[in-house]
Amino acid sequence: MTINKALLALALGFALAACSNQKQAENSAADAADAAADAQTAADQAAAAGDAMADTAQQAADTAADAASMAGDAASDAAAAATSDAADAAADTADKAADMADQAKDAAEEAKPAGN
Repeated sequence: MTINKALLALALGFALAACSNQKQAENSAADAADAAADAQTAADQAAAAGDAMADTAQQAADTAADAASMAGDAASDAAAAATSDAADAAADTADKAADMADQAKDAAEEAKPAGN
């Protein structure tokens, strides 16, 4: 009976770790999507102002959108991961993609005209 309880506790531990990784990846994907939306707003403002940096802002917004897509894919991978290590790797990928989206958002905001 004690061995069964230990195995059950181990299985529950793995399940909780997988849920944690999935939630982390989902949060990262949501953060990346928010950053991509902000980057697109900055690019739209640069284009509306006829700013010379509008192309740069749009490229940054596109990069942010690509990173958000990558984060979403990683969140799906974390949810479908067969092992805890795979879920960890997918969650880390989602985190890195969210960071990339945030950096691209910052670049887009720097490229928009002052005062917008």
